[in-house]
Amino acid sequence: MAKAARDHKTNALRELDAAGIAHEALFFEAEATMTGVEIARAQGEDPDAVFKTLVTQGKSGEHYVFLVPVASELDLKKAAAAAGEKAVAMIKARELLPLTGYVHGGCSPLGMKKPFVTFIDETAQLFDEIYFSGGKIGCQIRMNPDDLARLVPFTYADLTV
Repeated sequence: MAKAARDHKTNALRELDAAGIAHEALFFEAEATMTGVEIARAQGEDPDAVFKTLVTQGKSGEHYVFLVPVASELDLKKAAAAAGEKAVAMIKARELLPLTGYVHGGCSPLGMKKPFVTFIDETAQLFDEIYFSGGKIGCQIRMNPDDLARLVPFTYADLTV
């Protein structure tokens, strides 16, 4: 299990440590203008194994979390179908922090203010380990997706364009 310096602890990392789930916390310098693909390549990671965390709101008013590869785009129609909604839309960036406790570019599926129904693109099943945000810009978590499911119940789905 990875140990991060106390000042680097995020809600996501605290949750993993408390649960005793194997993971690795990776810290790096990131410029605000870097894309997920650029970050993955700078870290020597396969962009297909690096997932971004996207938060949406359905027509019903419910919020949903979707993890898709950083090089891909979320297909909102597929996302709505997976969630059983007529439609879903991305939430506004200014709504992210009050809703999840995370900022844009540092949103993790772990440690949010409250649990949301979560979906991960089916391609995550191709990897023994995936990468996703550790809860702040410049922090990633590497872990087995089955281990992630122990803390964040999710459904695999075809989610990308």
